[in-house]
Amino acid sequence: MEEHNQNGQNETQVMEFFLLGFPGSQQFQMFIFMIFLIMYFLTVSGNVAIIILVITNHHLHTPMYYFLCNLSFLDIWYITASVPKILATFLGGSRRISFTGCIMQMYFVFSFGSTEQVLLSVMAYDRYLAICYPLHYNIIMDINLSSKLALASWLCGFLVVSVPAYLISRLSFCGPNMIDNFYCNIDSWIVLSCTDTFVIEMSSFVIAIVVIVGSCVITLLSYIYIISTILRIPSAKGQQKAFSTCSSHLALLIIWYGSTIFLFVKPSKHISLEMNKILNTLSLIVVPLLNPFIYTLRNKEVKEALRHLLHWH
Repeated sequence: MEEHNQNGQNETQVMEFFLLGFPGSQQFQMFIFMIFLIMYFLTVSGNVAIIILVITNHHLHTPMYYFLCNLSFLDIWYITASVPKILATFLGGSRRISFTGCIMQMYFVFSFGSTEQVLLSVMAYDRYLAICYPLHYNIIMDINLSSKLALASWLCGFLVVSVPAYLISRLSFCGPNMIDNFYCNIDSWIVLSCTDTFVIEMSSFVIAIVVIVGSCVITLLSYIYIISTILRIPSAKGQQKAFSTCSSHLALLIIWYGSTIFLFVKPSKHISLEMNKILNTLSLIVVPLLNPFIYTLRNKEVKEALRHLLHWH
C-alpha cells in the first residue's frame, strides 16, 4: 500500500463501498424498483416452471432440454446474485456494500455470466448437430457427452473469473468509494483503485476475448451452418418454421453478445459511460427474463407438455 502522510503511515484502506445506482427522484426510484421487481419475479418463476416441466415430463428428457434446464437454473442464480441488493437500494435501503460482499457479488455475477456464454455456444453446437446431422445426432450427443459439456461450461465460467477476483482482492482502495453503478463490477474496482491496475485490466481483456468472443464465434458459426441447411429444406413451410425459431434465438443472442462485448471487450476500463447502466440492465435482467420464453415456451413440445400438465391437474 502507498504511504500518504508525513508520519510515514499507510492511509486507511477503504473497506466498504456505496452503490450510486440510477440518479433521479424518489418517485423515479420507486418506478425502477417496480420494473426490476416484476422482471425478477417473472424470470425466477418462468425458469423454475421450465425446470419442473422438463423434470416431470419424460418426453423432454433429451440433451436439448437438459441444456435448457441448465440454462434456466443458471439464469435464476445469475439474476439473484445482483437484483436483491439492487432492489434494496431502490427501496431506500442501505447503499453500502462491504469489500468482501462486493467481491463476492462481482465473482458470482461474472461467473454465472461466463458460464452462460459458454453454455449458449454449447446449445448452438447441439442444435447444429441436430439439424445438420439428424441421423447421427443421437449417437454423437448422448447423455454422457451432454453432461460433460454442461459440466465443462460451469467449470470454465467459475474458474476463469477466479483470476480477476484474486487480482482485485490484492488491490488497494484509499480514495473515493462511490461505485457509479447498481452492482459491483470489474470496471468499478479498476476506476477506484489507488494502485496499478494494468495486470487486472489486461487479464480481464484476455478473458473477455476468450470467453465472450470465443463463444460468440462458435455460436454464430453454428447458426450459419444451421441456416444454410434450412435453406436446402424443400418445403417452404418447413423453412418458415425453422427460420421462425432461429430468428428468435438470434435476436436474443444479439442482445446478449452485443451488450457483453460492448461492456467487457475493451483494453481500458477507465471509460465511464451512462450507456453502461443500460447495457448492464440488458445483460443482467432482460436476457434472463427472455431466455425461458424464447428457448422453451415458443417450442411446440414444451407447449404440448404444459397443456398435458395443466389438463392433468
